This record gives sequence, C-alpha cells and structure tokens, in this order.
Amino acid sequence: MEGRNLLRFLFFLVIVVFLLLFTWDNLPYLPYNKAELLDCAAFSPWCSFKSKSKPNPITNGFNPTRNRRRQPSSDTPHHPLDPLTVQEFERVRTIISSHAPLKASTGYTLQAVALEEPEKPMVLRWKKGDPMLPRRASVLAFVKGESHVLAVDLESGRVTRDDVLAPSGFPMMTVADMNAATAAPLSDGNFNRTIIEWGINLADIACLPLSTGWFGRSEEKRRLVKVQCYSLKGTANFYMRPIEGLTLLVDLDSKRVVEISDRGKNIPIPNAANTDYRYSAQNKPMNLLNPISMEQAKGPSFTVEDDHLIKWANWEFHLKADSRAGVIISRVMFRDPDTGFLRNVMYKGLTSELFVPYMDPTDAWYFKTYMDAGEYGFGLTAMPLDPLNDCPRNAYYMDGVFAAADGSPFVQSNMICVFESYAGDIGWRHAESPITDMGIREVRPKVTLVVRMAASVANYDYIVDWIFQTDGLIRIKVGLSGILMVKGSPYVNMNQVPREEDLYGTLLSENVIGVIHDHFLSFYLDMDVDGPDNSFVKVNLEKQMVADGETPRMSFLKATRKVAKTEKDAQIKFKLDEPAEFHVINPSKKTRVGNPVGYKVVAGGTAASLLDHGDPPQKRGAFTNNQIWVTPYNRSEQWAGGLLVSQSQGVDTLAVWSDRNRAIENKDIVLWYTLGFHHIPCQEDFPIMPTVSSSFDLKPVNFFESNPILRIPPYAENDLPICKPATSA
Repeated sequence: MEGRNLLRFLFFLVIVVFLLLFTWDNLPYLPYNKAELLDCAAFSPWCSFKSKSKPNPITNGFNPTRNRRRQPSSDTPHHPLDPLTVQEFERVRTIISSHAPLKASTGYTLQAVALEEPEKPMVLRWKKGDPMLPRRASVLAFVKGESHVLAVDLESGRVTRDDVLAPSGFPMMTVADMNAATAAPLSDGNFNRTIIEWGINLADIACLPLSTGWFGRSEEKRRLVKVQCYSLKGTANFYMRPIEGLTLLVDLDSKRVVEISDRGKNIPIPNAANTDYRYSAQNKPMNLLNPISMEQAKGPSFTVEDDHLIKWANWEFHLKADSRAGVIISRVMFRDPDTGFLRNVMYKGLTSELFVPYMDPTDAWYFKTYMDAGEYGFGLTAMPLDPLNDCPRNAYYMDGVFAAADGSPFVQSNMICVFESYAGDIGWRHAESPITDMGIREVRPKVTLVVRMAASVANYDYIVDWIFQTDGLIRIKVGLSGILMVKGSPYVNMNQVPREEDLYGTLLSENVIGVIHDHFLSFYLDMDVDGPDNSFVKVNLEKQMVADGETPRMSFLKATRKVAKTEKDAQIKFKLDEPAEFHVINPSKKTRVGNPVGYKVVAGGTAASLLDHGDPPQKRGAFTNNQIWVTPYNRSEQWAGGLLVSQSQGVDTLAVWSDRNRAIENKDIVLWYTLGFHHIPCQEDFPIMPTVSSSFDLKPVNFFESNPILRIPPYAENDLPICKPATSA
C-alpha cells in the first residue's frame, strides 16, 4: 500500500514540476529576477478598465522565445545608440532619487526615461571595437507642477543638467496617470449617482482617459484629462456601447473629478448584439482559405548582431524600441554592389507624431483631437505581437524596456518583429517579343525585409512597417485597423434623420454613428546620403510648348531643378496639377557620369488637413499644413508637435521651427513627411475595421551607377523546399 502511495506521489510530483516548467517558459518575462510579476493594471495603459474579457493566451503552438533576443536582464550595451538596459534604468532611478530638487519633493513622477544619444559626429566616428561612448540618460520629470529635463551621467552617478521647461504644455501621460484618470470617476459620488440614473451597473462600465487638447486659458496650469465611459454588458467591444453625452473633467494631479457634463439622457446605449469581434464569439466562422506560410529551408537571410544591429542583403541598420516613437531605426547603410563599401543613407528615422482630429464640434466631441505619440506614447501603447498572425513563422522578435512613473523598468515583450517577406512580387523582368527571335525571358523575384510594430491606442490599432528592398528602396507603410470611436444616436435608420440635421458621420448600426475623422503621421527622416551635408531639390515637371514647324508634336514635359536655399523653400504642399519630384542629394558626391547621388521621396496616397489654420487643434497639429518639410539638423527638434504635447498651444512645433527660415543648402538636414488619411466611416467598418494602408517611399535616385540588383540570380525549382500537399503528406 505504501509503495502505491509513493508511486502516486512521485507521479503527481512529476506532473506538477512539468506544469511549473511549462508555465515558467511561457510567462511574459521580467526585466530582472527580483521583480514581482508586473500585472496588467500596473503596466498596461488600457487595461485599467473593468473589462471582464481577458486576452486569450497564444495557443497556436509557436513559441516566440525561440525567435527573439535574450532576456533584457542580461543586456549589455554594444553600440552607442543601444537603448538603456534594465540595470541602467535601475541606476537612473537611484541617481534621480538622490537629486536634491526631486528628493525634496514627495510627488515627482518620471514621465519619460530614455537614452540621451551621444552627439551625432561622435556616433558617426565610432566603430565596433572602439571604447563605448559615455552613457547618459535623458529624463523628463514632473515636479511640483513643472516639467524638468534632466541629464543623468551613468558613469559618474550625477545629474549633470536640470532644465525647467517653459509651460508650453505637459509631458506624455504615464500608465499611472491613465489608471488614475479612469479610477477617479468611481470615487466620485455624483458620477456614481449619474450612472445609476442611466440604469447601468457600476460593475459594467469601462472608462477611457481622453486628452483634452487646448481651447483657452481656463485649461492652463492644471493637468487635465477628460473621461468618457461605456457599457461592457453583453460584449467585449465596449467601444460600440457609449454612454453618449456623459463627459467628466479630471484633474490628474489631485486625481479628482472637477466637472461632469451629462447631455445624452435621450440617447439610448446601443445594443450589444453583433458587436463582439473575437473569433470565439462568432456563430458562423468562415474558412475561406487554406493556411499559408513562407518557408525558408535554409533559414532566414538576415542576422541580428549584439541584439540591435540588423544585417540583411546589402542593408545594415540599428533598431530599437522607444516609448514615444515606438520604433527607431538608425545608422541605415547600404553596401554598394560595385565597390563593396557601406554607404550612408539615413542617420535616423522614426514616427515623430500623430494627429487625429474628429469632425464633430458638439460638447462631447469637439476636444477629440488626439496627438497619440506625445500624449499617450506610441511605444507605451504597443502591444505584444501575435505570432503567425501579426508576424509570420520566420519572424524574429524584439522587446522594449521602458520606465514606470517611479523609474522602475518593465518589459514590453514581443513589441517589434523582423521578417523576410515574399508575396510573389517581381523585382525586375523583361521578356523579348517573338519577332526578335531572341528567346529571352529574365525575371527576378522581389523579397523584402520588414520591421513591424503595432500600437493599440485605445480603440485604434496602427501597424507601422519599415520595408527594405534589395534595390535600395525603403518603404514606410502604415495600416489602420481596430475599432471606430463611435457616437450614440437616437436613430436606428436613416429615414428617421431630419434633412437639416448633421450626423457628423455615418449611421453604422442601430443607434451607432461613426464620426468622420483624420489620421496624420509625421515621420522624422534624418537623411545622410553619402554623408551628413545634403541639399533638398524640387524637380518640377512643366509643360513646354514646341515652336511651330519644328516637330509634329505641340508640347512635351521638361524637368526643372530648383535647390532649396532656406526652410520656406522646402515647405511642400502636394498638387496634382503641379507634379514634381523631391530629391535629397549630396552635391559633393557624383556618379561616374556626373549626376549628384541622392534619394527621392515618392508619395503614396495621402491626405491634407482641411481645418482652418486658426483652429486651436490645427495650431497644435500644424505639422499637417504641409506634406514635406526640411529643417537643419538640431537634436532638440525631433517631435513635430513639440516636446510637451498634452494641452500644448502650438508654440513649439515643426511649423514654428520651419518659419525661422534657416539655411538648408548643403547642410545636415532632416526631411519630415506627413502621411495622411481622411476617414468617412462605412458599415464595413463595424464592429471592427478591415485594415486600410498607405505608404511612401525613399527611393535611390542616381545613388548607384546602375541597377543594383542586376546580378542577383533567378529562382530555380531545386532552390526551394518541397512541400507535400496535405492530402498526400
């Protein structure tokens, strides 16, 4: 009997050990061993809502830990641009806590902590094997109502700079700020009574912290946020069940509700039916396609060195996560196919700012003019990517390590993926006509390298891809998906809407209006084409008339080049009836036949802001006044909406800097591109939107002596893996 009990005990012990090991292997990992598990409520901006729907664990059999870099707890910087390590975050936290002005304050918060990158010339001179450049951290702290920018020397353990910023706005909200904003209503008796009057159970509400913008002096000197709430009852998609017209104004510092507006009592909460977008909630799933995957029998063609250096084909660049920008790509170089030397293309590229104005001027909507990077953090809102669905099987994953409000580090796992993509596209081709009797057919496949992140800024999801081609082209692509921010309505059919009434959008379902809005993303592109000193050239295509009798033709197009001397020369609004190309050239480097080497911006589908330039939101988002800007390099000018964006007044923006009209010819210059979308919602966007995308390209223009992929081989059948059909496998 005792033997049987012993066997049972050993059997259960083995099972328990197996389960523990399996669980440990699949847990989101921590920045350091002594850390407690960082729960959702403390470290995810959007899970503070009382949502009863938990994200489903990944159960597709793919283990991303096999395809990602080692745990951040073991990080060591290998490159001057490497992000702060977990140990460095901890050291910054210790140094800051001993800094006299902060030590004397009991209520300071660290709104942002990141590497203070070394001076650009120092980074350009640095080579692998050289001593590491001094490591410093840049800290944006909020202390007694003031914003401080501090420089922390990690070697000496001292704060070497503490600048108090002019009150032009407030720093990016922390996760703690967002949690406090959504918790404040539940501590307010008036709010609780209002919810009960609506007939809603307090346990069934989810609330969102909404940035206020800036609309007057009454909003100055206080960190304010507006809060609106939704009903969770019957659906995970609470966004489709707004408590319309109920808006709270919350003071972020006192964490108290200072104002309640309730103007929607005659508007019903939309029904929960058919709003849940989860696969498990679908009554009739559709299996339209067989699964598809790109297989690489010989493994991927890219390598990741020292955690952040990506090498693929002829490309080499540095990659890291950032709490504000999401992804930062630096030191982008291309190995010349003729000389074998690495050539500079771009020093740094990132998403600088977003501007999302909604086109409803009513009380509960006029302020919805979001600047997502500077207010919420594009990186802070980046969720873990879903293997096989966000990124293919062959992807490599990279984490982000950021600081909480008290300076402690936390991990944003699987935030970035890197993978090769082949979609059957063609790199180049030519087939000779049979009339030549030459029998030529030459085709080369197009394979690209993709760097991807996806930010879920509350309801909206932004997919940002940096796509590298073997021919030297870089494509920056943005996909919009997620859930519309909708408005409750008394109408269930368009035949009920009075002709004179403006819905400010589209009736998507019963009692649900999708409000018209825009999305603008500003990209910071520090181009260093064969070196830092570049010029911006506008190449105008103009109609040229032919003199009578010279030719049967009457007209042709002529390219006229104009070098921008100052910033205002490079403020570009796209016009279909005035076609042009936009080149960044190095005037001191020329090709064999005498053309200056360069890259050009190739615009995809984009949109321009139609708001009045005097409108307060447009003043803040004035970087959307043009599609292209060019400024001289200035390391303090990186965020198109300014360093302090929350409740900013538009006094420290790209538009303000550019109006200084500084010289930009043959200088170290930064190109800024505004990618825009107008969105008139339609019923196909309900209850969740199919992804819509737009992009622009940075394309070589006389950068190479000839086609850089001329010598790559075509595929042959024996180059590819042989996959047996499922029926015969």
